[in-house]
Amino acid sequence: MRPRTASESGSVAVETAVIAPALVALLLLVVFAGRVSQAEAAVRRAASEGARAASLEYFEDAAEAAASDRVAANLQTNGVVCGELTTDVDTSQLVPGGRVSVTVTCVADMADVALLGVPGQRTFMATSIEIIDRYRGDGS
Repeated sequence: MRPRTASESGSVAVETAVIAPALVALLLLVVFAGRVSQAEAAVRRAASEGARAASLEYFEDAAEAAASDRVAANLQTNGVVCGELTTDVDTSQLVPGGRVSVTVTCVADMADVALLGVPGQRTFMATSIEIIDRYRGDGS
């Protein structure tokens, strides 16, 4: 190891000043990627839970209400705040042996990681299909 010369003094401070912003930007990118991944997984899980809740109901109105309630509760539990939340329930085959489909669309706000200059909102969408038990009763 050689001793420092007068021309090299302060080089650590300069290197730190150059590297620090790059490290902060990298850290913010990791946070953003984590938020996106977590929100995508939560929306998929909410669609699945909503389809399951709808498949347990006997009537179309009850199935739509159960799916919407379950989706909203699931997203709230997972900490995903949707500026706009749409739950579309297809109950056209709500009969034993049929199927029910739930599509969830969530427009989430990404403003808390806006230091990166990413768009303020991002849309997440997932669809889940649940088969209705062939041997269930008729609900009466």
